[in-house]
Amino acid sequence: MTNKARRSLHEPAVISTAQLAQFFAGLSESGYRIIGPTVRDDVIILDEIAGPTDLPVGWTDRQDAAAYHLERMPNSALFGYVVGPQSWKKYLYPPRLELWQAARNKRAFELKQKQPEPPKLAFVGVRPCELAAIEILDRVLTGGEFSDEYYRRQRENTFIIAVNCTEPGGTCFCASMGTGPRARHGYDIVLTEVVDDSGHRLLVDTGSEAGLSAMSKLTAERASNEIQSRADELLSRAAGRMGRSLDTADLRELLYRNIENVYWDRVGKRCLTCANCTLVCPTCFCFATEDTTDLEAHRARRERRWDSCFTMDFSYIHGGSVRPSAKSRYRQWLTHKLAAWHDQFGSSGCVGCGRCITWCPVGIDITEEVCAIREHDPAQATVTEESNI
Repeated sequence: MTNKARRSLHEPAVISTAQLAQFFAGLSESGYRIIGPTVRDDVIILDEIAGPTDLPVGWTDRQDAAAYHLERMPNSALFGYVVGPQSWKKYLYPPRLELWQAARNKRAFELKQKQPEPPKLAFVGVRPCELAAIEILDRVLTGGEFSDEYYRRQRENTFIIAVNCTEPGGTCFCASMGTGPRARHGYDIVLTEVVDDSGHRLLVDTGSEAGLSAMSKLTAERASNEIQSRADELLSRAAGRMGRSLDTADLRELLYRNIENVYWDRVGKRCLTCANCTLVCPTCFCFATEDTTDLEAHRARRERRWDSCFTMDFSYIHGGSVRPSAKSRYRQWLTHKLAAWHDQFGSSGCVGCGRCITWCPVGIDITEEVCAIREHDPAQATVTEESNI
């Protein structure tokens, strides 16, 4: 059966790695730049790729707090790793974006250039936790009264090829956050890679008309019950093999009532306020703007750049910074991410990708910090004492 005869967006099919290469070629012919994971400098990064051979074929990653390294796999899996230090935020919400530039025209400045037109991008290998992060950014940056125009236009120009996770990482806890390891929505097509004695196969499902249209150009087999069951088994096993877990019960209230908990002093002494956690986080969106002129004041430009609540200047007002200590900045970040985010945007700001754990140079673990706050929660201590009476 070919995809041309398919009626449902969610009718699964099976393709080979060779057919995946054809799919990539079709996207390129349609004007998309293909962005995907690739190995560079002993780490998996996101960059422009030409086809499946540019993916980290046969590589997997081992991650723990402040630890990351690559290892060879016993097979040639294309997606046998999880997430690296870069997220898709890099392309949807660039680290630096020129907002405008102007040139002097006699006694006034004339606007010469607006924001650049976003390119057509095809994201390959987007994990379920990252789909959740993109959904959060959609809500934050385009869901309110004020919309980020560049982000909105880039999203409209982006085709998403998601990949279900069958090999969770050492710092992953997406199962705790309800964001993985299976993708439920937010993609144009989603792949589940199955490598076993029966061969190397890619189970494909479509999630949009654009995905269905792109897949219709391939001759794909209908997915058998056997491979669907095998994929379900791999995903169920992945959900039970997460490297970390996070108890989210009553989490918002827990953090709010522990703003002055003495435990924050302990993590504050370890935190370097380097901002790594916010830079690798797929949902952090804080920014600053910079205005510059040339020495003769003939040209001026304004640029938006990523910023972080961990920098001293971020909370600066007349008279000094509102959060001068590492303790106060770490508390702000974690409490905003897991508590205040619910009040502002209707969900947690954490998707369980584990990047903030892996790439913290001193190994601060968000799941351990929440657990410690629970253990030092005065309200919990009161409940324990009353139960012992």
